[in-house]
Amino acid sequence: MVAAAKDAITDTIAACICGAALPWSRIVIDYAERTGPGGTSRILGRGSAVQAPSAALANGALAHAFELDSLTRPGAGAHPGATVLPPALAIAQQGGGVSGKALIAAFVAGNEVMIRIGRATGHTNEARGFHAPGTTGPFGAAVACGHLLGIDAGKMTNAIGIAGSLAGGLLEFAKGDGGTVKRLHLGRASEAGVLAASLADAGFAGPKTVLEGQFGFLRVFCTEFDEAELTKRLGRDFVTLSTVLKRYPVHATAHAAVRAVRDLQAAHGFAGSDVEGVTVTGSKRMIERHAIAEPADLMLAQYSIPFCVALALFREARDPESYDESALSDPQIRALTRRVKLVPEAGGGGHGAMGSTVTLVLADGRRFERHVDSGLLEPGELPDKFTRLCRGALGEAGAARLFARLQRLEDEPSLDWLGQQV
Repeated sequence: MVAAAKDAITDTIAACICGAALPWSRIVIDYAERTGPGGTSRILGRGSAVQAPSAALANGALAHAFELDSLTRPGAGAHPGATVLPPALAIAQQGGGVSGKALIAAFVAGNEVMIRIGRATGHTNEARGFHAPGTTGPFGAAVACGHLLGIDAGKMTNAIGIAGSLAGGLLEFAKGDGGTVKRLHLGRASEAGVLAASLADAGFAGPKTVLEGQFGFLRVFCTEFDEAELTKRLGRDFVTLSTVLKRYPVHATAHAAVRAVRDLQAAHGFAGSDVEGVTVTGSKRMIERHAIAEPADLMLAQYSIPFCVALALFREARDPESYDESALSDPQIRALTRRVKLVPEAGGGGHGAMGSTVTLVLADGRRFERHVDSGLLEPGELPDKFTRLCRGALGEAGAARLFARLQRLEDEPSLDWLGQQV
């Protein structure tokens, strides 16, 4: 459990450092610095110190700034790193002297609550048009912050009750424009956790039935739900262990197809320009939401399975640098994007299914096929990902030093140093 939590924390910090350099991130950072001066909580990748709510807002947005942050498998509509670490770290640095061990414990506590709430929704909050991590995130964030503040059970109940009224985030960005707001949803969820726990600590109240009540979260946000998931094997099965890390800076549903085409290309030595067409199988959700043939901006490009598959045949798919405006306007990538077809997976595949079978046809008539279950990061690959994400800000040696220190996080007596490297 500790190792898994540390990996998720390490992965999230790398995503924040990488995300800080992006133009939409700088807008959020500038806002956080302007509205939250005088604090001691660090904005990762910038190094500036602000008040805890502002740091949580900024770091949550940075973590999700480029489709690099963690998720769960099976899916739960929850992002364990980007909505739980930023608020927890902000509270830890606000008070000073909080240990790495305490941060890990708070991270796990927040995720044990948040992931169960996500599972209870059955993903039907997204069916209603909500961006799931913006709705589940405030709960995990509030619990992690409350854990670090040392609040009792009554106040923690209030923190969760308050968090329910701070949940939000709409999926309309997926329909064609305004995609940068997607990055903000996880920042707002992180900020909400700081607000909810801090107000509860001061005596502010929220409804005890915020999850299951007549006008509670599950009935208002979801078309269907399963209350039993909220406490299913609580204290015996640790759902934090369902956290998985991304290999590529693309939506999770594209990972399997990207891995498949990269494997085929490595095995058979063809170039992207040799490819005549690609067929990708997927779930109903993948076809309805991610079969974007003409992405209008980078967010939608990373959301588009056809674009991500096409890019992977021309560029190094693991590098964030590959996904830039030049890729979006590259005529070869755009032309191949239009020739990637998504078709239903045999058996349909559930909402959380991420596997794909890729069939690739070359101009010379050769045909190759490969099935991949997920394409997500595998054991032993995190150091390479961390270096890729952090070398621009820290250099390779600096990235290696920070990675090593984060892998010993439980030995750190304080977290005041974290974020000062940049």
